[in-house]
Amino acid sequence: MSALAQVSDMEDHHEDHGHHVKQTFVTKYIFSYDHKMISKQYMITGIVMGVIGILMSLLFRLQLAWPDHKFTIYEVFLGKWATDGVMDPNIYLALVTIHGTIMVFFVLTAGLSGTFSNLLIPLQIGARDMASGFLNMMSFWLFFISAAIMTMSLFVEAGPASAGWTIYPPLSALPQAIPGSGAGMTLWLISLAIFIASSLLGSLNFIVTILNLRTKGMSMTRMPLTVWSFLVTAMVGLVSFPVLFSAALMLIMDRSFGTSFFLSDIYIAGEVLHHQGGSPVLFEHLFWFLGHPEVYIVILPAMGIVSEILATNSRKPIFGYRAMVASLLSIAFLSTIVWGHHMFVSGMNPFLGSVFTFTTLLIAIPSAVKAFNWITTIWRGNIQMNVAMLWAIGFVSTFITGGLTGIVVGDSALDINVHDTYFVVAHFHLVMGVSAAYGFLAGIYHWFPKMFEGRLMNKKLGYIHFWITAIGAYGIFFPMHFVGLAGLPRRYYTNTEFPYFDDLADINVVMTVFAIITISAQFIFLYNFIHSMFFGKMGPKNPWNATTLEWTTEHKHIHGNWAGAIPHVYRWAYDYSKLNKDETDYVIAGQDFIPQNVPLMDNEDETEH
Repeated sequence: MSALAQVSDMEDHHEDHGHHVKQTFVTKYIFSYDHKMISKQYMITGIVMGVIGILMSLLFRLQLAWPDHKFTIYEVFLGKWATDGVMDPNIYLALVTIHGTIMVFFVLTAGLSGTFSNLLIPLQIGARDMASGFLNMMSFWLFFISAAIMTMSLFVEAGPASAGWTIYPPLSALPQAIPGSGAGMTLWLISLAIFIASSLLGSLNFIVTILNLRTKGMSMTRMPLTVWSFLVTAMVGLVSFPVLFSAALMLIMDRSFGTSFFLSDIYIAGEVLHHQGGSPVLFEHLFWFLGHPEVYIVILPAMGIVSEILATNSRKPIFGYRAMVASLLSIAFLSTIVWGHHMFVSGMNPFLGSVFTFTTLLIAIPSAVKAFNWITTIWRGNIQMNVAMLWAIGFVSTFITGGLTGIVVGDSALDINVHDTYFVVAHFHLVMGVSAAYGFLAGIYHWFPKMFEGRLMNKKLGYIHFWITAIGAYGIFFPMHFVGLAGLPRRYYTNTEFPYFDDLADINVVMTVFAIITISAQFIFLYNFIHSMFFGKMGPKNPWNATTLEWTTEHKHIHGNWAGAIPHVYRWAYDYSKLNKDETDYVIAGQDFIPQNVPLMDNEDETEH
């Protein structure tokens, strides 16, 4: 009897309790409890928000490259804020603020984690769905409402929030400070409070599902690294997001109810305001206690996705599985004790600064372990250079490049010289923004057949998309390191008032040209994505010859994932390169992998990982 037949005989033949229920259009596509549909809702909402975010970046990059030029496109998108094609300085700061907010929270946090945590957790651990389908649905709709409110703030008469995505007081705490401190800032705070509620509901659901709903045989050490990364991400979010919620609540009280949590000794146009006793530095502490774990909330899901794709397409077991899990847990812990490195110039005690320098440099160790293990996984592998693999390799490249500059900004003595310059912008865009976006795109190309019932994205368009984006991203952010070291400050509307920076003007033009090219390439992806949803070539059930459980489900989606019994798990998730004479009884001829639901043989153990 074949191994797969043995599996069928051994499975628990309990009846599926969900997929026979007849669904209407509303219950299937809008208020769905099915984790796969909710995953697609997160993904499409995240992509739409991403388009808004990158178009904003195009507008302010044009302003930085040609500050004295008039652009008709400004009038089209900015209306009264760009009279005669000249951008108003107030709207410039607002664009930078909302761009950062959208990309960090609505694309890279909710778009990445919401998409792939929802899609993969039940499928890869062998569960019918999330622990609570209702809470899962609520989590998405709170996210959607939050995104809608943030988008609405763009149309407020006085302009959207303009205090930077970090919303430091007093600009964020005094409605009369600048135009963007009014109703736009209020909507920003309401949007973020709802977003945090969504994130907390999702995190609780993910943790409970992973701990309680694993199929028979799916021990914690047999879980794919994707699931480990989603679990750790959820735990970090559960610890850190409530702190930002409390900061937002106190900020609302300062704005509307006369409290002084973050305000003290404020003068506006010679008028002494009544605020006393508060401290804006308190807000910085509260914000960055979320703000730095947020970096890892963004990057950890991408790390799990990349680990899975690298192993699958190298046809090798992931190198150092237990070390990878340990590094995930180490990063999660250390991420909560490094926030102070964002505040080295805030008047921090030098001794405390040295403590945060130590913990910041310490977190480089588990990050380096992951980079080493990814490279070793690829080393001498039988590499399948498909589109998802290219994005995964690109992730490793940008993560290492951006991570190295983190050593500079993590050192209190060095950070003082580059703080609030383009060096910092280059660092976090590479290590967090670009790397996380690469992980997001790698995941879409890899699991697209699982999301859209067997259809594949166009490979040639995928290659074009990757190479233009990869070259363009380095073209934008690599030169930023040098203009930052030269002292060019971030968030300035124009630098023409400072003759010292005249020699850097041409570099800004180069970066903007690369930005235009890179943004244009994303429309190739959008066409490929939308066209492939409906007309993409149909692939086999397991197009990448992967070992994990999601590829055991049929192309046709049912609420419950498996029509019959849930498969049991007998081995870890990375049994690749297994073709040898001792295992021909349960390896199909020419196949170099063993799925997780194939039983172990009597003479086989699992000590290799």
